[in-house]
Amino acid sequence: MTSRYRLAAYLTGATAARIGDEASGPALLLLGITAAGAVAGSTLLAGLTAAAAVGGPWLGAVLDRSRRPGRVLAIALAGYATGLAMVTALAKTAPFALVVAVVIATGLFGPAIAGGWTAQVPSVTGQLARASTLDAMTFTVAALAGPGLAGALATGAGAETAMVAAAGLVLVAVPFAWRLPEQERTERPRMRDAATVLLRNPALRQSTATSTLSFAGIGMAFVCYPLIGEQRLGGAGYGTLLLVASSIASFAANAVLAKRTWSPDLVIRLSTVVLALGFAGTAVAPNAVLLVTAAAITGIGDGPQLAALFAVRHREAPPAVRAQVFTTAASVKIAGMALGTALAGPLAGHSPAAGLAAAAGIQLLAAVAHPWWSVRKPSPERAA
Repeated sequence: MTSRYRLAAYLTGATAARIGDEASGPALLLLGITAAGAVAGSTLLAGLTAAAAVGGPWLGAVLDRSRRPGRVLAIALAGYATGLAMVTALAKTAPFALVVAVVIATGLFGPAIAGGWTAQVPSVTGQLARASTLDAMTFTVAALAGPGLAGALATGAGAETAMVAAAGLVLVAVPFAWRLPEQERTERPRMRDAATVLLRNPALRQSTATSTLSFAGIGMAFVCYPLIGEQRLGGAGYGTLLLVASSIASFAANAVLAKRTWSPDLVIRLSTVVLALGFAGTAVAPNAVLLVTAAAITGIGDGPQLAALFAVRHREAPPAVRAQVFTTAASVKIAGMALGTALAGPLAGHSPAAGLAAAAGIQLLAAVAHPWWSVRKPSPERAA
């Protein structure tokens, strides 16, 4: 009974924090636009994302050294929420440079919501395969609810209200994080230890490299979806339908996989192929029905890939550096997505279909190269 309660509490807190996080991006973008224009909005969002990529290894090291990582996690969540509130208060009155500085400081706490939370799963339950799938489903729920909530609040009550709501959802997760189980610590890992494990462990190196390349393709697709919506459906806003279809299919695919035993290493490779098929279909689909169908296919690949990635990390990461592995790998993926987004801009502006075709090609490259990221021998960590 205690185990079930803990997993339920974990999932409740993670879902609230992740919905808040997903809402904070669009809300921050809209806040910047209303306060100082489009360039300001994109600058603030870029600052939040870049800081999250940098903050992962640092936060992971602190979590791995603490006997009460839940309390560290709770403080990080409170810091993130406080930062969002400060940005909201300063956006229209303070110098823009100060607002950017606060956004960057806030973003450093961002990895607590993704990798920091997920690294605590083994202390909550021993059913890691099922828990990894359920954990991945919280990201899908957040991807569905967060942006829609931000858009509705910003439209009806202003971007400031959307930012306050995002901060409030993150704060809801604080008590759930605070009560996470204590850990026994016999080692004090160094900042570089996680990077060493990610490079030397064949399974971790393989999954991280494949998922990062795949995430670059996903970033390209996100840029292309609004343009495809404008080109083929009559409005850029209709591009969000493709994201919704993908998220629903992602949730459904993980719900099915949660009831089955599967090889996460194989799922990572196969899901990347499915993503390629979905992006290629979106590039050529001539009408709304086929566009939504193709987007749903991408969700069938995206959700299981994330769940399988979590399962590999839980299986392979040494307990002493587990949080660092999760937060560092998450930072690498964020950097991959940022690169894909940057590359997609000029290409999608010329031809959204070409941008989606390139995204599909990157997924195929990741799938084909998957075995080459790793040598075929057991990792020292697994043997231990």
